[in-house]
Amino acid sequence: MIFAITSNVRHGAFLGLAMLLCMGSASAQMYKWVDASGKTHFSDQPPPPTAKPSQIKAGGGDMGGVSLPYALATATRNFPVILFTTNPCAGCDEGRNFLKARGIPFIEKTVGSDADVEKLKEAGGNGSMPFLTVGSAKSTGFQAEAWNSMLNVALYPTSKMLPANYQYPTAASAAPKPVKAGPDQAALRAAAAAQEAEKRRKEAAAAKPASSTAPPGFQF
Repeated sequence: MIFAITSNVRHGAFLGLAMLLCMGSASAQMYKWVDASGKTHFSDQPPPPTAKPSQIKAGGGDMGGVSLPYALATATRNFPVILFTTNPCAGCDEGRNFLKARGIPFIEKTVGSDADVEKLKEAGGNGSMPFLTVGSAKSTGFQAEAWNSMLNVALYPTSKMLPANYQYPTAASAAPKPVKAGPDQAALRAAAAAQEAEKRRKEAAAAKPASSTAPPGFQF
């Protein structure tokens, strides 16, 4: 009986260990990178420093097609950084300068209208500015220590790695007004053609001599 219990315990421990290993394998991050010879690799280990950098657009924002180092590109893709600001706001200026000094790609959304405030609330803000989101993590007000912690957890590099030609996206309203669609150029051309045809028809009708109603051979 004792031997049976021991066997069952060992068997259960073995199954538990196997499940943990499977869970670990399932949650392991996979990396895709290209070596110096142009060969693509897939691995659960981070790529070597010689790996070619990845090109990425963060949070839907236009990064101008600039290639970012692998670690920074991965963090930007997985945990996009969005900064909500207003004007005037000394804390917003400090927060913006802090992110740029650390070399963090981010999208800035300005809050100045009621619609902007609603977008801020939807993102989790309470009205205090600045408001920062790093993936799903949030922070109200500029606090360098808290912001550093959020960025570190998201695996952003601790030192600046941005390429020299990187340009931050222009700050835009949190709730931009919809752009009104311009006139249909094809419809405009069709209308202009119709007007020109009608003009020519009228000119032709005016130039045509009037027909006489007098009988043949009749003279006034």
